[in-house]
Amino acid sequence: MRRTSRDIRVTNRFEVMRHIIAGATVSRQQVAGDTGLSVATVANLVGELLELGLLVEVGYQDSGGGRPRGLVAVNPAGGVLVGIDVAETYVHVELFDPALTVLASVEETLHPEEARPEQVVGHILSSLRHALDQAGVPHERVLGVGVSVPGQVDREGGVSVFAPNWDWHDVPLRGMLAASLDLPLYLDNPLRACAVAELWFGAGRGRDDVVVVNLGTGVGAGFVFGGALHRGATNSAGEWGHTTLVLDGRPCHCGSRGCVEAYVGAPGIMENLRDLAPGSAMLHPNDQTATIRALADGVAAGDPVAVKAVAESARYLGVAVADLINLVNPEVVVLSSWVASLLGEPLVAEVRAVAAERALTRPLAAAEITLCGIAGNPVSLGAATFALEQCLAGIGLR
Repeated sequence: MRRTSRDIRVTNRFEVMRHIIAGATVSRQQVAGDTGLSVATVANLVGELLELGLLVEVGYQDSGGGRPRGLVAVNPAGGVLVGIDVAETYVHVELFDPALTVLASVEETLHPEEARPEQVVGHILSSLRHALDQAGVPHERVLGVGVSVPGQVDREGGVSVFAPNWDWHDVPLRGMLAASLDLPLYLDNPLRACAVAELWFGAGRGRDDVVVVNLGTGVGAGFVFGGALHRGATNSAGEWGHTTLVLDGRPCHCGSRGCVEAYVGAPGIMENLRDLAPGSAMLHPNDQTATIRALADGVAAGDPVAVKAVAESARYLGVAVADLINLVNPEVVVLSSWVASLLGEPLVAEVRAVAAERALTRPLAAAEITLCGIAGNPVSLGAATFALEQCLAGIGLR
């Protein structure tokens, strides 16, 4: 698709805001140097952001003999962004100021039987209301709400196209939320949300080629190529969890067999544990989070069954990560989301060891495999970043 001058202007505006957030207090000249844009272009874009109230003037910097340089920073009172991480087991809502600093956080559990769209929408609305109340934020201060939902998403239409773990097909989620919520709403996928969070604030910062592996109930990968988020032709890039790992293997919710997700998603890890020790006290059949947490505690205590179950899961994951390294040749592979967070470094160490045996030498040497280091919820952070992006795209162009 050919980019218009408006597309380029919006992209530049977004890059300017991104570098100001990263720099905290910066001059227009510094932003121009960081972004490669002209000082005149940066000055024009900063003027728009000042008018909107997202930035404020904060003094001057000595320029070494010339005119002092005006400094700008993000205005913490410039409004509120909302990031919502809707997963198969919870709804997590965070409020952010325009510098993407957390103001409030609320989480509600989603039980296995609460998979109908109207039930999920009810939890989203309830969590958001509680978060706004907690922070004392009126609706009119909200600049936008980014909502991340698992599966394939039609970003423009606001539709959950296919969420296999819920058996959702073409659910008009944004419209359902808009019926009760008079706020700007933006829908996307956790793969993209985690990738943009890492690109702005995590291991992807300053890197051009990044893979972010999401490990939760579902599994997928977010891609950054050439320093930019990769969405694919239909916003469906990253469904690596539904690539085949074991020919004619376990059935997967997507309808296929032997998918990566069936072995390294939370239910797949539970199955790995069940295969090793069907009567294990660590196995909580109706509680994914409790099982993964018990495995993590077992590994920390040296329990041989827990160690073996995590090692077996890491063996499958390491092979699949090696495939990504060979295919994409990234600078860094980040293991993210709640399963990776709970299992932590023991999982990462095993994955590194397996990938070292399976990946080609040259791409492996260039690829760091690391755990997500972002404090808080990276999906909510990424979703709020999407809301900021859309807010910036909506500013009137001169």
